[in-house]
Amino acid sequence: MNDTIVALATPPGVGAIAVIRLSGSQSLSIATDCFDGKDLMVQKSHTVHFGNIVDGTEIVDEVLMTVFKNPHSFTKEDSVEISCHGSQYIINRIIQLLNKKGARLANPGEFTQRAYLNGRFDLAQAEAVADLIASENESSHAAALNQMRGGISKEIKALREKLVHFASMIELELDFSEEDVEFASREELKELIKGIDKVLVKLIDSFQLGNVIKNGVPVVIVGKPNAGKSTLLNALLEEEKAIVSDIAGTTRDIIEDEINIGGVKFRFIDTAGLRDTTDQIEAIGVERANQKMNEASLIIYLFDLSTESLETILTTEQQLIEKDKPYILVGNKRDKVESEPSELLDNSNYISIAAKQEQGVQELKDMIFAKSQMDNFKTGNVVVTNARHHQSLVNTQNALHDVVRGIDNQITNDFLAQDIRHSLYYLGEITGEISTDDLLDNIFSKFCIGK
Repeated sequence: MNDTIVALATPPGVGAIAVIRLSGSQSLSIATDCFDGKDLMVQKSHTVHFGNIVDGTEIVDEVLMTVFKNPHSFTKEDSVEISCHGSQYIINRIIQLLNKKGARLANPGEFTQRAYLNGRFDLAQAEAVADLIASENESSHAAALNQMRGGISKEIKALREKLVHFASMIELELDFSEEDVEFASREELKELIKGIDKVLVKLIDSFQLGNVIKNGVPVVIVGKPNAGKSTLLNALLEEEKAIVSDIAGTTRDIIEDEINIGGVKFRFIDTAGLRDTTDQIEAIGVERANQKMNEASLIIYLFDLSTESLETILTTEQQLIEKDKPYILVGNKRDKVESEPSELLDNSNYISIAAKQEQGVQELKDMIFAKSQMDNFKTGNVVVTNARHHQSLVNTQNALHDVVRGIDNQITNDFLAQDIRHSLYYLGEITGEISTDDLLDNIFSKFCIGK
């Protein structure tokens, strides 16, 4: 924390410009020492200055120096951002020069780690920085931005404050154990825990949605060989991703790709045709298709309207209902039939398309989005997207259940206080009020260097 660190803040490679970031107590003096321009030490914070980076008498590059003085910077330390030309040679020369002047290379995530350690934000907000950088669609961006602005932190803080009051009363009772006094009503504590548990259940249950927001909605396309699954996948992706052939059983392995629908990432999975087969490789593909159906959030059952019997379609639908997952029955090759069965037309889970001609594909996309129920996600909602947070919430819930059982069993105050401390500990893990060096190293090592 006493060192001045330096790193490239923009992606490596050739570009018009690059940004090199310095942070630490010596940032301004080190930058000034190799800058042929104004004395950065006396400039105001949040000002930009033009000049040359020089190594002795040699001009390395024309640059812009942006000055951030503590505590008004991302790290709450003195910081300088150097905007130079995007040549890899220039970038390396400037970083080597700054190293020579006394700045060391930053570790992964060290700028954000310093921001957290200096009180810029809590641990949950710091982790959201990485999620924001990695966001690829509207929903993941909204979830990360909400967390970075303190969405989940406010919820956790409110829960902890309620518990801390009762914890302090129980601890106080321990000091007066010989006098047999009660400062904290056990019934009020149980009611408080019941209210906290409702919030915890909401947050824990939101992790499934959060995981989908972060990683994409898995949608599996299943059906018999030659139903047009690969053609449909190509139509959805608007590219020739899968091999299309009239030969049955062409697709033998899983093919996946992603598209954005309505600001949400969907992962489409094309599978081998479902049928009994003696071909060992194709059989493995069919087995994987069944596995993917169990893992998917949405199942598309694609069938050939011109060949598939209504009885088979309805039997398959019953099997999908038993899986207890959202599904869509998609009748393909509608251009080859004069009419569609009324039993299907009256089914809200049915849609017909002609994948090869790309007819009805947009309507199918709209139906996929509606079935995913992702339109229920709003920017203001607190959604848990981090597996570490989810585990801490589950641990908190278990500890609180121990408190209730302890009250019912009339356990002594010292054991009751210990269970409450466990609850506070697990909640504190989320925001970093409780942390270890190993935990911090593990979290920030997953960040990119320069952030």
